[in-house]
Amino acid sequence: RRGGTLPPDTGFAFCVNPEANGSPAGVSVEYAPDSAKQWYVLRVSYGRSERVGKLLAKRSIAYYLPMHTVVKLVNNKRRKVTEPLLPNLIFVHAEPDVLYDLVVNANPDRLMTYYYNHFKTDSFGKNPPLTIPERSMASFIKVTSSANENVRIISPRYCHFKSGDRVRVMGGEFEGVEGRVARAAGQQRVIVELEGLCLIATAYIP
Repeated sequence: RRGGTLPPDTGFAFCVNPEANGSPAGVSVEYAPDSAKQWYVLRVSYGRSERVGKLLAKRSIAYYLPMHTVVKLVNNKRRKVTEPLLPNLIFVHAEPDVLYDLVVNANPDRLMTYYYNHFKTDSFGKNPPLTIPERSMASFIKVTSSANENVRIISPRYCHFKSGDRVRVMGGEFEGVEGRVARAAGQQRVIVELEGLCLIATAYIP
């Protein structure tokens, strides 16, 4: 669907599990839209993503850790390795006070810190924690939990938008995803933007 605005109901509610859909691309606990909660981005100390995930799950805090498979040389052999799509970052769906208590008061080993929005300042002149709009996050989860190997992070300089119109994919594996049509990596794709963080591109969409 084309146009500057889209219907308010996105219809998204996720419980993404890689074993459930045959994909190594997404790891999360249950998530459903909740007006009292927001999606935050946390920085995680190197190699601690799984440990942080277990800590969040223990506190019944929903999180999303997008994964992907890459080929690496291990002991002189090419092997497929699953690793975070965005190294040292994890997405957390929580109430502000709950997350603050975890990050500031229950984090003695400094496993995690807020990822700050460097394009905004609060009333104290400081950068606030980066939050992701619900609809953008829903599309991001849909795209990055796909098993399609052609999903990729795109640098803005290699992304050529065809117009300013937002679209919604109406069929196929990316059905429901909202973004903007662009030519990226030589193909027409739909680009989902997490403002202040990254651009993620679907596979080719005719």
